[in-house]
Amino acid sequence: MGIFSRARDIIQANVNDLLDRAEDPAKTIRLVIMEMEETLVEVRASAARTIADQKEMRRTILKLEHAQAGWAEKAELALSKDREDLAAAALMEKQKVGQTAAMLTAEMEALDEQLRAHEDDISKLEAKLREARSRQNALMARLETAQNRARVRAMTRGARVEEAFSRFELIERRVDMAEGQAEAYDLAPVQKSLEEEISELRATDAVAAELAELKARLKSRP
Repeated sequence: MGIFSRARDIIQANVNDLLDRAEDPAKTIRLVIMEMEETLVEVRASAARTIADQKEMRRTILKLEHAQAGWAEKAELALSKDREDLAAAALMEKQKVGQTAAMLTAEMEALDEQLRAHEDDISKLEAKLREARSRQNALMARLETAQNRARVRAMTRGARVEEAFSRFELIERRVDMAEGQAEAYDLAPVQKSLEEEISELRATDAVAAELAELKARLKSRP
């Protein structure tokens, strides 16, 4: 497909219709944008070549105009010397140069029309490209939102979440058991060892002896 026919197809294409028919809208819009960008580059390159051809053609036409003026002067010189034959030959060359200049001028007009078509195509392609990029941004934002919602729903309603909460409950049960065991030690009296009981007896005897001695001293006072 040539540059111009492809550019016309892109310009006439409706981005929304392309997306509606696409199985993968995100991929389709990327491909559309790539095609537009490539075509835009090619059309601009073709326009640049047309401008270059116009400049070269103008220089050629200017040279031909100078050549026409030169042959006219030569014809006048030949007539002034009574050389009608040379004057006629010079005018013949002037006519040939004039025909070439006229042909190039007609080609210049065709190039002008072609360049205007390039400018129109470039303007429309740029507008289509802006539209496609805007659609791409909106589409990608919607796609990202949908993916995030899907991930959130999968996390809140999925089997993995239920399994995780089941594990939490199991861990809480284990913690309850550990706390219960610690609290159970506080409920039962501590079993004293034989050495501790004998030491308490000795301490009781010592206190009783000291108490008896204190009573005796108080009684002996006047």
